[in-house]
Amino acid sequence: MTKWRRATVMAVVLWCLAGGEALFALTLDEAKTKGLVGEKANGYLGLVTPGSAEAQALAKDVNEKRRQAYEEIARRNGTNVNAVETLAGEKAVQNTKAGNFVEGPGGWVKK
Repeated sequence: MTKWRRATVMAVVLWCLAGGEALFALTLDEAKTKGLVGEKANGYLGLVTPGSAEAQALAKDVNEKRRQAYEEIARRNGTNVNAVETLAGEKAVQNTKAGNFVEGPGGWVKK
């Protein structure tokens, strides 16, 4: 077996052991740094740059988890989900790192 073929086989084996796609998954920090997603005032992520299926899937997953958390917080505190979303959105925008995107009244802007 050639060195190249051995390296390829090892890469495939490692990829399978790691769960396949996990080796290539886009993280939230990476997506924000690359300008693919940004924080919205409503407490959810938005796509800054449409077209990336990976960023779209990430945003959908994160937003579903956020929605579940917001619903749980609202239930525990006896308030409506919209209030929790608004407060979470304010905090997320405030805590966004410089150079990452937030959605303002006129659209996406770098913070």
